[in-house]
Amino acid sequence: MIPDYQSLLLPLLTITSDRKEHKYRDLIEELAVDFNLTEEERKELLASGKQPIFDNRVGWAKTYLKRPVF
Repeated sequence: MIPDYQSLLLPLLTITSDRKEHKYRDLIEELAVDFNLTEEERKELLASGKQPIFDNRVGWAKTYLKRPVF
C-alpha cells in the first residue's frame, strides 16, 4: 500500500538527519525500499497521469519538513 505523505515524514527526517546532501530520486528509492513498495505501486500515477503517486507524496513530505513552524 502506498503510504500517505504524513507516514513519510519521520522516515524522511531520519534519512536526512545525517545532514548530508541527498538527491530527491535517491530519497524516493530508499523510502520505496523501506516501505516495501511493489514495482506496480511505484508506477501508479496520480489522476492527472503525469506523476507517480509515491513520488508526489515524498515531494509533499519534503515540502512540509522544509516549512517554518510558527
